[in-house]
Amino acid sequence: MADDLDARTTSPAPPGPDLGPSSPEDAYLERRTLRRGSAGWLLLTGLGVAYVVSGDFSGWNIGLAEGGFGGLAIAMLLMGAMYAALVFSLAELSAILPTAGGGYGFARRALGTWGGFLTGTAILIEYILAPAAIVIFIGDYVESLGLFGLTSSWPVYLACFAVFIGIHLWGVGEALRFSLIVTAIAVAALLIFAFGALTEFSADGLNDIPADPEALGSNSWLPFGLLGIWAAFPFGMWFFLGVEGVPLAAEEAKDPVRSMPRALATAMGILTVLALITFFAATGAQGAGAIKDAGNPLVVALEGDGGPTALSRFVNYAGLAGLVASFFSLIYAGSRQLFALSRAGYLPRFLSLTSRRKAPYLGLLIPGAIGFGLAAATGDGARMLNIAVFGATISYALMALSHIVLRRREPDLARPYRTPGGVLTSSTAFLLALSALVATFLVDKDAALIALGVYAAALAYFAFYSRHHLVASAPEEEFAALAAAEAELVRAPEAPQEQGRN
Repeated sequence: MADDLDARTTSPAPPGPDLGPSSPEDAYLERRTLRRGSAGWLLLTGLGVAYVVSGDFSGWNIGLAEGGFGGLAIAMLLMGAMYAALVFSLAELSAILPTAGGGYGFARRALGTWGGFLTGTAILIEYILAPAAIVIFIGDYVESLGLFGLTSSWPVYLACFAVFIGIHLWGVGEALRFSLIVTAIAVAALLIFAFGALTEFSADGLNDIPADPEALGSNSWLPFGLLGIWAAFPFGMWFFLGVEGVPLAAEEAKDPVRSMPRALATAMGILTVLALITFFAATGAQGAGAIKDAGNPLVVALEGDGGPTALSRFVNYAGLAGLVASFFSLIYAGSRQLFALSRAGYLPRFLSLTSRRKAPYLGLLIPGAIGFGLAAATGDGARMLNIAVFGATISYALMALSHIVLRRREPDLARPYRTPGGVLTSSTAFLLALSALVATFLVDKDAALIALGVYAAALAYFAFYSRHHLVASAPEEEFAALAAAEAELVRAPEAPQEQGRN
């Protein structure tokens, strides 16, 4: 059976000769193939924005309760700098290694099998937990809007997972086009919201949260002091969380070497503009104190103490579109990361089987079932998002480190795109990611400990089983084997000289 292929690669060897079309390796990979050439740079850009856009509609405002306007503003700028540095680093790495593994593939090349698994597992934690959290928010929106007469949200969770996973099973091209349409609606709504909210803008409302006299360095702009800036880091991330997932579409992209860097840079630019106008317009319209605990801060910013308006109703419905866009695209990202890890043997191999339409059906259905179960059982979207952020920060640090290592260890590696600033840029992302990781303990220590527990269980599986059963013919493993072979060739001429000296 092809699924029983056991190619051990704890010490990667150079690729052997072509085994022909009937080889077990070819048969194995034929059953694990994605549809290539389905996404150009525009669809990839839309995917990058879709991952994130729900964060503009809700969640970020809780950072006002942690750091006030000044604290969240500084946190947003620092986290924006982290994501910009990370995106430029990933643009270079994705042009070098255009595979579905994304961050796992980059870390596998730079940091070995352990680094690859650590990175891939952290990404999976982010992309499996985040959809479960967002579907809870979708259920809350549906209930608050009085849609379908529902008084319980679990049918909404089930319908969302069933319908949107069904679209993904239909095909990646169709899925990404659907995502682009819904994302465009959400972005248009944010621009319309900002126009309406800015007509009510007042600078006096930005610093209306009372200062804590016991907090170090507190004032009207930093009501919770300097520590409040750090505590606001995870919420500053919500304006950008997920954009790093664009490289996961590399195997399904048209000309990924050119389109991936362009899509990453464009998506990051759009998200930066949306973050700035949403943050200032919403906070200035009604004041930081009014929206810091709101579940739908944009609607509160438009309504204040008054009743619903035509604009606030529109934004409320558009917020639902934003949540759907992020939910839909994060399902895609999680399935591709799971597919790549499974295809290479890091996770059970059956999870990477693809359908006739080249969709990893088990990689979609099993995480979807887990996400639905978590949402229906807990209903705690905030906790799950905090766990997702914890996983994200670990993966960011490891991906930035991968860029640094490859620049130092393989300076002559062909790089169709080079990160502006080089190692200085990726080092900035690395340090800020570590700071954000520590900040997750300030916000929700229990969520961080839960994530650590999941991480520990996954690492035990890798240590005792899967690292001994990797698939050498998987693209990420072949890249690593080729690099090892090239290194041996470079070292080989030195051997006779050393022997002569001895």
